[in-house]
Amino acid sequence: MNQPRPREKLAAAGAGSLSDTELLAVLLGTGAPGTPVIELAAGLLETFGGLRGLLRAGPRTLESQSGLGPAKACKLLAVLELSRRHLAEELVRGRALESPDMTRQYLKSVLRDHPHEVFACLFLDTRHRVIAFEELFHGTIDGATVYPRVVAEKALRHGAAALIAAHNHPSGVSEPSLADQAITRRLKEALALLDIRLLDHFIIGDGRPVSMASRGLV
Repeated sequence: MNQPRPREKLAAAGAGSLSDTELLAVLLGTGAPGTPVIELAAGLLETFGGLRGLLRAGPRTLESQSGLGPAKACKLLAVLELSRRHLAEELVRGRALESPDMTRQYLKSVLRDHPHEVFACLFLDTRHRVIAFEELFHGTIDGATVYPRVVAEKALRHGAAALIAAHNHPSGVSEPSLADQAITRRLKEALALLDIRLLDHFIIGDGRPVSMASRGLV
């Protein structure tokens, strides 16, 4: 008996029943001359080492793959952006501290795959609802220079009463460094002068983001 096609399987049993290869095949829709879509999907995942590698590839890299082209590459990039926006909507006005896991997921989705360090902040109002998210500093793969004065100015501009800071470690290791601890102390002190609270500082790597507040470092 033939196995059901990915679309038929999705309709019958839900998206969660599909493998990565099958989900990608549904998204691509069609294969290439001489290559069925399921084989095309499997080949792409093998080439890029899985979904993460595929979705973090740039548009030109994707377009250059046999069987993709501009239209399918755009579909892949659109799916990644949709997932990020879905997580962002979960945080808008009221979700950041009610759902710490969602906060972690969102920060990981926007920061994990940068090739260099990026320092960002979630600005919060007096009820700790999200006002805005901004990437503030971009550095090399070895580190980013963070200026507490700039963070404080941004917080005042947004009318924030508190904020959550985050930055990624391109190495994939989420453990806070001594430099991370030092900038957290400086940032907390600078914000305290303006009566703005630093609630947490997340370190984003390959695993679960590390909360410095949970380590007693904020």
